[in-house]
Amino acid sequence: MRKRILLVSLLVTTLAIIIYSLVSTQLYYNLAVDDKRQALEVYVNMFYLGDYSLDDDGAEAFSADLNGARVTFMDDGGNVIGESAVDNIETDHSDREEVREAMSSEDGIGYAVRSSDTLSRDMMYYCRAMQVDGQTYLVRVAEELQSSWAMYAQLLPSLATYLLIDIVGCLVFTFIATYFMLHPVEDLTREAAGGGTVKTRYPEFSTLADILNERNRNIEWKMSEVEEEKKLVERAQNSKNEFIANITHEMNTPLTSIKGYAELLSSGMLNEEQTQLAYKTITSQTERLTNLIACIINYNEIDDDTLPPYDVDLTKLAREMVAVVKPEADKRNITIIEKIDDNVIVQSRHELMTQLLGNLIRNAIRYNKEGGTVTVELNYKKLVVSDTGIGIAPENMDKVFSRFFTVDKSHSGKNGGFGLGLAVCRKICHRSGWRISVQSELGKGSTFTVDFGLR
Repeated sequence: MRKRILLVSLLVTTLAIIIYSLVSTQLYYNLAVDDKRQALEVYVNMFYLGDYSLDDDGAEAFSADLNGARVTFMDDGGNVIGESAVDNIETDHSDREEVREAMSSEDGIGYAVRSSDTLSRDMMYYCRAMQVDGQTYLVRVAEELQSSWAMYAQLLPSLATYLLIDIVGCLVFTFIATYFMLHPVEDLTREAAGGGTVKTRYPEFSTLADILNERNRNIEWKMSEVEEEKKLVERAQNSKNEFIANITHEMNTPLTSIKGYAELLSSGMLNEEQTQLAYKTITSQTERLTNLIACIINYNEIDDDTLPPYDVDLTKLAREMVAVVKPEADKRNITIIEKIDDNVIVQSRHELMTQLLGNLIRNAIRYNKEGGTVTVELNYKKLVVSDTGIGIAPENMDKVFSRFFTVDKSHSGKNGGFGLGLAVCRKICHRSGWRISVQSELGKGSTFTVDFGLR
């Protein structure tokens, strides 16, 4: 009996230790792969922060800035034009997994974990298609990655120690179990025969309770995950319902006016002056409804837009936008102060930057006070538009960039003001990888800042 208990306990615990070590090693390897991928993504993003030539010298310079990571530059066909690791490398890399994925995917990104044919080592590759001077190139960064089996080999000394401890523990357990087993078993048998609840005061039998408690904790954790996912779904549904409700509300006002005046016109009860007023109202409300639909379409098209970015002269656009809105500011005696640096170039598109500048500057005028000021500051790091207007209440700060939200409801629907302008600005900034933020004090004005992320 003692040998049987020892063998079973040794077999169970040894298998458990081995399986746990394998699973732990695989989990650690997966975490290492994720961390390495994120690091390589950051490395590739640093390409725009430097001035690197697309040749071997540029690749070596970029590699030096990345602490020795392997850098490869390729043209849009996968042909190597710059390499930091070795000389006389095979020029055609179009058959590499990460290169194929970057060339074929919509986001222009590909990555792979494989053995390098050139370096004969396991490597992690991250490749991205980029626009340089209007031409598409592939920038690939790679670093050595230890295989899961190599990680497991490093664990073997510790695993041997754990197995030795396990053997000693099983010997002790077997001795204690065989020595104290008969009396608890007899007690349990008598209690079971009497039909009562089986209880034991021996800690050796508390293992089952511990397992059940652990399982209950896991079930609770799983239930909390399900509850969190349910909350996310509910939030998404609430956001959808809110969006539909806002659209319905914004459309209902012009439609009600159009319907009411159309019914009055059809009744023939209006005089000439009232008839002209009805026609004018129907025309203005129709234009308002058309503008709302155009704003919604434009808002949704930003997500579906797949056209590539290019160099945009933001300095020229900002000065042109200030000139366009100046008559609107002059009507309210608002002074526009320009602090615009020369030659500020960003990677975006002309129409997107026109929307960004127009929305921010027009809002600064629209929600300003008579005789106030609007300051437009632009440099290679950021765009700042500040005003001396009505400001934003603290409880509304987290809603500023929400769809259909307006600080002053009296402006809603006028001059295209449906509460979508700042939501569009946030989408444009998110698309470009920029951060937009706001600082405001009620009654004293607001400052909107677009951080281009350059340091």
